[in-house]
Amino acid sequence: MKIYIDLLFLLNFIYDFLILVTVSLTLKRNVSLKRLIFGSLVGALSTFIIFIPINKYLLLLLKIAMGIIMLIVTFSYKNFKYFINNSLYLYMTSVILAGFLYFLKIEFNNLCYIISLLIAPLILYLYLKEQKNLKKVVNYYRHVIITFKNNQELNLNGFIDSGNKLKDPITGKYIILINKKLVKGIYNIRSPMYVPIKTVNKNSLLPCISIKNIKIDNRVYTNYLLGLSDTFNSSDIDCLLNYHLLEE
Repeated sequence: MKIYIDLLFLLNFIYDFLILVTVSLTLKRNVSLKRLIFGSLVGALSTFIIFIPINKYLLLLLKIAMGIIMLIVTFSYKNFKYFINNSLYLYMTSVILAGFLYFLKIEFNNLCYIISLLIAPLILYLYLKEQKNLKKVVNYYRHVIITFKNNQELNLNGFIDSGNKLKDPITGKYIILINKKLVKGIYNIRSPMYVPIKTVNKNSLLPCISIKNIKIDNRVYTNYLLGLSDTFNSSDIDCLLNYHLLEE
């Protein structure tokens, strides 16, 4: 079988460039085009390592060394954490791209290099898009500690709900929705206040209780009420935080 070194070098350069661009966009490194090209050239030089007559362990060490040099050339070295994050995303992106291309090659035996090059940016674009969507979702999760009037505390997993813009028109306090069952046994709900709310289908009254404070990510808030909900269908979320938190 003939191996065209120049073609192999070019393919590796293009793939490395696409991977480095994806890492840069995912981690928001904002590196220059010149650095991306130089880093891709360093990565493509690893093509020639496979022709060196050495054992597989030394070959692996050389590949790792080339990867480290490629990362430093592209993103520089600021600190160890910065370098590790770059490395993790580089190898994750590489594995995802290689895995998809290998799958396509198995499914379509005649998949040529041209089609692979056309498909690779699409795969990385979809990966980047999903990474951004995941980050957005994760950024809405919060650790919540509710302190009641009797000084009892409740640790919860909260989620900032863009649809929860509930506010008591009398006190001006914003409302956090919580499963009513979680409050039972911690706070005696004898006479809740009823706040008029407007849902999609109708107007109704929501039972609420006043709390001492709520602590979200080490920040304490006092201008919130606890809305007691009977219909709370979530296994990993204990309370729906008010959208006003994003504005704050």
